[in-house]
Amino acid sequence: MKKVFALMLILLVGLAPAVAQDDDEDLDPIHFDHIQKFDGTQTCLECHMDAAKDVFHSAHYQWKSLTPDMVGSSPGHTQGKMVDINDFCTNPGASWIEIVKNDKGEMIADGCAKCHVGFGLKPSETMSQAQLENIDCLICHAPGYQRKIVEVDDGYRWVPKDDGDLLTLRAQNVMRPTAPMCMRCHVGAGGGTNFKRGDMESAHFEPELDLDVHFYNDMACVDCHTTENHRIAGRGVDLSTTDLPGVKVACENCHDTEPHEKAVLNRHAGSVACTTCHIPDFARYDATDMFRDWSHVHQHENGKWEAVMDMQKNVKPAYAWWNGKSVIQDPGQPVKLVDGKVQIARPDGDITDKDARIYAFKLHGGKLPLLKETKQLIPIYVNHVFKTGDVTTGVIKGAKDYMGKDITKDDFSWVTVERYMGLFHEVLPAKQALKCNACHGAKADRMDWEALGYEGDPRKTGGRFKK
Repeated sequence: MKKVFALMLILLVGLAPAVAQDDDEDLDPIHFDHIQKFDGTQTCLECHMDAAKDVFHSAHYQWKSLTPDMVGSSPGHTQGKMVDINDFCTNPGASWIEIVKNDKGEMIADGCAKCHVGFGLKPSETMSQAQLENIDCLICHAPGYQRKIVEVDDGYRWVPKDDGDLLTLRAQNVMRPTAPMCMRCHVGAGGGTNFKRGDMESAHFEPELDLDVHFYNDMACVDCHTTENHRIAGRGVDLSTTDLPGVKVACENCHDTEPHEKAVLNRHAGSVACTTCHIPDFARYDATDMFRDWSHVHQHENGKWEAVMDMQKNVKPAYAWWNGKSVIQDPGQPVKLVDGKVQIARPDGDITDKDARIYAFKLHGGKLPLLKETKQLIPIYVNHVFKTGDVTTGVIKGAKDYMGKDITKDDFSWVTVERYMGLFHEVLPAKQALKCNACHGAKADRMDWEALGYEGDPRKTGGRFKK
């Protein structure tokens, strides 16, 4: 398949000129006559200053934005991964960018900024020339482009792996983002291939039909995640931000609201999301992280210490009602326990909500530190943990750097957390979608009908729900 070459460009960058594209467009580098020498983002700004300003204000650069789809959010409120506490790296600000080496001098960590669209400066709410020049246009627009981390006078930065004529060639061949360009960051989120989302795997670079019907048909991410002024549509249930309010990514944008030949299946579409039937499982090739316990760490052969993780493949989704709104744990507020757990992110909606449908989710769990005094979650300085295995110091430093609090090991405890993460990739064609008996019938165990609000299997009860 043609995507083999796209994958080779990403993994073997530097071995061949990146003049081939990742999609079916005819090769016509529109910047060939405009760029004779590429000197970084300054070259882009000569013609694209307005675009850079759009990027600066976007969620991909700020890592926070307006929150109109977060329950309880006030107008003008901003939030996002720069302030949220998560159950993966806990918070990117605590371990932004640095070179962490093992005892042999081998690099074992470099920080969350690896997947930021900047070169290493933390995003500022105040626009400046330095912030605009920090935007890395090529990370989203140049085929074959990769970066490396280097130490500079005031810390560390990401820089292109290539230089000279080859880097200029990459800049001359910039294009609309292709799926492999987006996957440079999104496949490896959470610390490893498919660790985080569960439905974005290495196999997506060269997908077969039994992985993902959309990727198999050479669709680009931006075909669904449409953009306006570098704001990108779409959000998962666990994201507090909405980068492009009012524009939704939905199956109905491309497919009929009654897409099936059988009326009974079309009736399901009113209460069951398309992905619920068409994503029967996830993590089909690469195992995904289902529980990350930061209260316990173990050391790998390369000397890196990591949280103990429960890695699973071919995982059956969890199911819940979702109306498009999300309930997100406010990092500045005390936690509320539900069945002994902190729900970092959960879908809003229930069986009585006319705007809600049953969706498929990855239900991720973990253990995070909790400040006893205020009942707030504490981010961990994870790079320190990676190097030393000393979680206590990582928590103490995280509380100081993020919360401005001086604490000791006696000031925090550990709490179990959970996060619902929507599944929208790895959609299978109709022949491989769930059949009726997967959810209905005496032997079906996929749906917990009572937990969803029904009196029982709706095929037997006529769809009655608990009052």
